[in-house]
Amino acid sequence: MTAVLFSLTFALAAPFWALMILLPGWSWTRRIVASPLIVLPVVVVYAILVLPALGEVLPAVAAPALDGIRTLLGTADGAAAAWAHMIAFDLFAGRWAWLDGTRRGVPSWLLSPLLVLTILLGPLGLGGYLLVRTRYRMAEDAPEGL
Repeated sequence: MTAVLFSLTFALAAPFWALMILLPGWSWTRRIVASPLIVLPVVVVYAILVLPALGEVLPAVAAPALDGIRTLLGTADGAAAAWAHMIAFDLFAGRWAWLDGTRRGVPSWLLSPLLVLTILLGPLGLGGYLLVRTRYRMAEDAPEGL
């Protein structure tokens, strides 16, 4: 079951990444990506993996120590849960960067590689986008709530 959930995790997120990277100008991309609920399927996978082990997980994250975290992540369930955690937050950060970049007028030829970097090495992609976004001002007619 753990291996299936591990494999399912990225498969659930990949369509949204594909929309943002490969079809950034398609009208349906904005409609779909505008919803933060796109992350929910991966959150469900994470919950399936973590909730049964909450008794082990909570002490490890409430008072984190390197050995405790290493032990937790050193199991198949722990690694799969960590993967789902990373995929969910990377997708949420990538979604934010795509929406923000679109509103700011960041060209897709620049934004798309940063999104790929976010998929592969989350914080580095987000950091790259934060640097790029300083060069682009918010468009005056951009909707506020996105």
